[in-house]
Amino acid sequence: MDLRKFMGAFKNTPQILEGIKNRVFKQEHIEAEAALRWSVCKECSFLDTKGSKCMVPGTQPCCASCGCSLSLKTRSLSSECPEGKWPAILTEEEEDLLNQQIQQDGKGTNIE
Repeated sequence: MDLRKFMGAFKNTPQILEGIKNRVFKQEHIEAEAALRWSVCKECSFLDTKGSKCMVPGTQPCCASCGCSLSLKTRSLSSECPEGKWPAILTEEEEDLLNQQIQQDGKGTNIE
């Protein structure tokens, strides 16, 4: 096991949980961003479809650079590609605020 990836997983626990939440409770705006990110990842040389570089076995496809499951990482708006191919869109705090406003508004039309 790559110690750098293992330590990175602990550091990125909030983003991992965010990805899990967004995968389970799907929202249109997050799925749209995940699709854009996936379109970049599927062309990347770091794409691991076999799972040999995944931090958690059985979570492929994953990123061979960081070991993250792409089904979760691409749905975490506060995560960025470790190779700089796509940025984080929001900080964790901004994403929490956006999700709260969307839930309150029902459609997200009153986001300030």
